[in-house]
Amino acid sequence: MPTIDPGVRDTLISNAAKYETAEFIQGDPSWFMHQVSGDANQEAMAFVASGLSYGSRQQFMKKIQLLLDASGGQMAAWIADGAFADILPEGGSKSFYRLYTEEHMNAFLTRYRAMLQEFGTMGQMVRGLGSKNAFDAIEAICRYFGGSSPVIPKDASSACKRVCMFLRWMVRNGSPVDLGLWADAIDRRTLIIPMDTHVLQQSARLGLISGKCTSMAAARKLTAALSEVFPDDPLKGDFALFGYGVNGGE
Repeated sequence: MPTIDPGVRDTLISNAAKYETAEFIQGDPSWFMHQVSGDANQEAMAFVASGLSYGSRQQFMKKIQLLLDASGGQMAAWIADGAFADILPEGGSKSFYRLYTEEHMNAFLTRYRAMLQEFGTMGQMVRGLGSKNAFDAIEAICRYFGGSSPVIPKDASSACKRVCMFLRWMVRNGSPVDLGLWADAIDRRTLIIPMDTHVLQQSARLGLISGKCTSMAAARKLTAALSEVFPDDPLKGDFALFGYGVNGGE
């Protein structure tokens, strides 16, 4: 691993402190989990929101809002009762959001419904693993959904950006953004950076990582580099990289 330039280290620390604030939530998909009450609802809202968080932020936020409105703020019960089928019918061929059809969303929520019926919450399933490692949780989530729809990766070989983002929301505590509902179940030091092409490019410019392809291996390498700066909480680096992007890579 390359030595991190002292100036880069200072920039990351400064940006993390500046951007991990309550104001960060505005316009971010994490906003939705703060609009519902109760651990089960927040967890379910967070998982649904993370699953749709790709592409145009302006467009996917509208789709998440549509589902929040349909649930009446009771996302866990709405899914567990199968009420989502009223607007996302089985076999529905219309596009819901970009590559996701109504059928894709129905299959995603049907599988999530089965998880809620089996375990009560996803948090309970993760706690049942008996492991405090985030990668084990990512593998378990991917394995449970098993490619039932394109919303969740079929395995953990890809970067699994949205699952990693969901885990950040669930695990990190003491944050004005993240909920920390699973802080007892997973060690935040094992969390993996949510990586996409933009994050990879930013990180390369900072000298944190080399390579041009997003993957779980690349995400773990970048997380290891961020651990050099934030050893107790590497995903503070997520906010730091966000700030670096906001500032035009300066």
